[in-house]
Amino acid sequence: MATRHFLTLLDLSPEELHYLIQRAITIKNRLRAQGPSYTPFTNRTMAMIFEKSSTRTRVSFETAMAHFGGHALFLSPRDTQLGRGEPIEDTARVLAEMVDIVMIRTFSHAGLEAYAAASSVPVINALTDDYHPCQLLADVMTWTELRGSVRGRTAVWIGDGNNMCHSWINAARQFDFKLKICCPEGYEPREDIVAAAGERVTLLRDVQEAVAGADLVTTDVWASMGQEEEQAKREADFRGFQVTEALLDLAKRDALFLHCLPAHRGEEISETLLDDPRAVVWQEAGNRLHAQKALIEFLLLGRVDH
Repeated sequence: MATRHFLTLLDLSPEELHYLIQRAITIKNRLRAQGPSYTPFTNRTMAMIFEKSSTRTRVSFETAMAHFGGHALFLSPRDTQLGRGEPIEDTARVLAEMVDIVMIRTFSHAGLEAYAAASSVPVINALTDDYHPCQLLADVMTWTELRGSVRGRTAVWIGDGNNMCHSWINAARQFDFKLKICCPEGYEPREDIVAAAGERVTLLRDVQEAVAGADLVTTDVWASMGQEEEQAKREADFRGFQVTEALLDLAKRDALFLHCLPAHRGEEISETLLDDPRAVVWQEAGNRLHAQKALIEFLLLGRVDH
């Protein structure tokens, strides 16, 4: 059986992704009822390669492997030969002889693809400059838990056409919902990713027009990791694109607000938005654990029906 990787949402079929969401909800409910009693990966290991730091990614993956009875190894560039110039393909081949699965949080998506091509064990994209598919599993899981099927619904992305935006576009394709993207000129997502989504994705400039009647609204920081020197310019360019309680009032009455976190209160969101009951960001963050458990299980075992 060929090794399966998860580098973008397009690596799984829509049917497999729907399975993952439902399986994640099942795993979450079991954990609440029984505690971490399901341990299918005793003595199995995950290598976690971090070139970008993170709170939610590291804690969720480490906890997932611990709950499963396995072990996660944290590897920074200082801890490996990658930081000393070893070819990425060589590292991939070496680790595949020692661990069962690899998670990588890095900059270059092309570098991640090169690693996966050389790896004989599953590789998970825990964030690159182009995509963040694990976050979208948690986002769609949260939306599904609270509102049922997302098919045919409308989500709105407000802000930079970044890696999160790209993954929301892929999610619209795979889960069959409509996505409105509202961003300033010069901050659009990649044209090829938008074009591949066809009529599911619409680009807008007016935030009020975009949010009107939406089922879900989401955003991200204006300056991501590595863009700190652009902070002042981005604050000027994104003026008028802040998500506030008043803006959410234009969406449907039962609309939800998501944010991948960390959030910069007073910038991309109002100071008090995360206190609004429509903001379900803490549940969303917690669902990283359960969605990634379902993903790890799927990549190592395939479908599980219990």
